[in-house]
This record gives sequence, structure tokens and C-alpha cells, in this order.
Amino acid sequence: MARVFVYGTLKKGQPNYKHMINTAKGLAKFQGRGRTVEKYPLVIAGKYNIPYMLNIPGTGHHIAGEIYSVDEQMLQFLDEFEGCPDMYQRTLMRIQVLEWEGKGGAGEARAAADGVLECFVYSTATYPPEWVGLPYYDNYDSSGKHGLSYVLRESR
Repeated sequence: MARVFVYGTLKKGQPNYKHMINTAKGLAKFQGRGRTVEKYPLVIAGKYNIPYMLNIPGTGHHIAGEIYSVDEQMLQFLDEFEGCPDMYQRTLMRIQVLEWEGKGGAGEARAAADGVLECFVYSTATYPPEWVGLPYYDNYDSSGKHGLSYVLRESR
């Protein structure tokens, strides 16, 4: 099992959460909530209003999201879904645990107890330079007050 931190449309209550609970795509078990240890810019960009975490450590905000344990099948699905490695790149990042529900081995419990876990995160280093000038968010909500509603793939 691998740990994945999601901050955008794959979170509970967001438009693509359905994929996280579709066992035909693999297993994803909610473990808890967290935020990035380092600051990153989280922007909403493009004509489909997609949330992107720009891989510029030290700029922006601590990004809030959810931590999942996923099996290899789900990880492969997420790589494909996120357009990895072209649109997003899957990298390990340090995530501060804010709430923990996960059950696992002693190593997992220790890591959560000390407050920081390493998780895969889909961020991007391949973006148009003007995205750096967009507003930065710390917590994505597709129906937030930003007014930039996410456009589902089926509607594009």
C-alpha cells in the first residue's frame, strides 16, 4: 500500500471523489486529514478550472487535504487520471497530520504520532509561467467563493 495526499477534486465532497471509492479502480482507504509541511501555490487554472499545486516549495500556503492508503491498482489509476507525468508529477512530500483515523502497523502509528508522514502528491512543475500570478488557495473547494466551478471530464 502507498500513501497518497489529495488536495483537489478527489477529496470527499468534491466532483471526482467518486473515483476514490470505486473499488473497480482499486482500493483507497481514508486515513485522515493533513496539510503540506512546506508552503506551495495552489491555483485554479485553465478553461476547466482545475486545481493545481505548483511545485514551488516555500511559496504560497500550507495546502489542506486528505491522506489515503491506496493499493497498486489505485495508484496506477491515479497516475493515469492525473496525466502523470505530463500534466502532474507524482512526488513524495512531507504531510503534517491534523486528524488521524488510520489503523496500521507500529511504524504508521509512530509516524502519525510525531505528526508528519511522507505521501505521494500530484503536483506540477510543467505549467505556463502566468499561473504563478494567479490567486493562491490553502484549501480547494470546487464550489468555493472563488466562483471557478470545476468542469467534469464528461462535460468537456
